[in-house]
Amino acid sequence: MAPDGYCWDCGEAQPAFRSHMEITADDGAAGVSDRGKRRGTNADAMALTTTGRWTIGVVCDGVSMSPRAERAAQVAAEVGMTTLAARLGAAALPEVALSDAAVRASRAVTALAASVDAAPACTYVAGIAGPEGIWCAWIGDSRAYWLPDEGPGMALTEDDTGDYEALTAWLGADAGEPLPSIRSYRPSVPGRLLLCTDGLWRYLPDAGELRGALTSPSRRASSPGSGLLEDARTLVGHALDAGGHDNVTALLLPVTASVPTAD
Repeated sequence: MAPDGYCWDCGEAQPAFRSHMEITADDGAAGVSDRGKRRGTNADAMALTTTGRWTIGVVCDGVSMSPRAERAAQVAAEVGMTTLAARLGAAALPEVALSDAAVRASRAVTALAASVDAAPACTYVAGIAGPEGIWCAWIGDSRAYWLPDEGPGMALTEDDTGDYEALTAWLGADAGEPLPSIRSYRPSVPGRLLLCTDGLWRYLPDAGELRGALTSPSRRASSPGSGLLEDARTLVGHALDAGGHDNVTALLLPVTASVPTAD
């Protein structure tokens, strides 16, 4: 897809539905992705499903300087989600499932390349939530945050970036072997696991700012509805109102308390 939103090969415009997308799952998990105000295409992708006791989400961001970046993100998100559902459904440990999914997503993106010099590429972050806690795996600078209903939240990921915020890890034929970072957390209160692209976190980089955007009086006045879909819309809307310079994606998974609190 060219920067103006038209396919390099056939000349057709990117499907209009990809300019703004919303997805939901049966347990209330939800995601919103928007092209933004300055981009001709939406090279972000997200995938969401549930299996047994698990909620599974994946968010990817196509690297803008690579060819077919939007296709790389779509393939990585779908392969990552499908692999996670299969591995968790087969009772694999969360860490093992996350590692396998990232590797398979990387191989799928690598297979898109005509050559190493023409390699589609994307970032990758996957999250799973279950009764025993939350887990995330990432490659690149797409992020995961823990946003509790009460108390301070925190970032769960650390960007794979170097000088001038240049990516040091990504998925693609020119990226080498994938080495996903994995982190787990057992929350003592319910909340949300947020997966997002830099189109959101560059405007709201801190977990406290993200929670504030969801709990501010102005948010409650403008969006009185409840639920994670409304929360995702609020976060994406904040990024758009702040300039919307990039594609923006927010995916939220519901989280129950995993550690009992003392009475």
